[in-house]
Amino acid sequence: MAVLQRIIGVDVGLKRIGIAQSDVTEVLASPLGTFTSGEALATIAEMCKRGEVRRIVVGWPLTLRGEEGDSVTMVRSFIAKLEKRTGKVPIVTLDERFTSTIAHQSIRDSGASRKKRRKKALVDSTAATILLQNYLDAQ
Repeated sequence: MAVLQRIIGVDVGLKRIGIAQSDVTEVLASPLGTFTSGEALATIAEMCKRGEVRRIVVGWPLTLRGEEGDSVTMVRSFIAKLEKRTGKVPIVTLDERFTSTIAHQSIRDSGASRKKRRKKALVDSTAATILLQNYLDAQ
């Protein structure tokens, strides 16, 4: 039986990494969760090992001027670690400007309580979902 594959979206942050996944038709993105760097690497590697992942989209931290920001070094390091653990699964980067801002607005618009809106993990997984949905919409 063939494994149905998905595209994974990754929002790399200093403390947490948000991960989202597409549906098997690659039309809709949904949050998978928020993880530490080690947990994120292990989770994605396991999904790749099971053949569930067709492509990984990682947010690329550009400045408002479209230049590479200070966080690029951290993201490059994460991608290098990811490449060692995911085999031949293609990894692409996508401009992530405004995904966190849009995530905050989306959470606020959903009617979430003030306490829930302050949960940074929710923002990170939502940002990963927005990043992936932007990628899917562009395909």
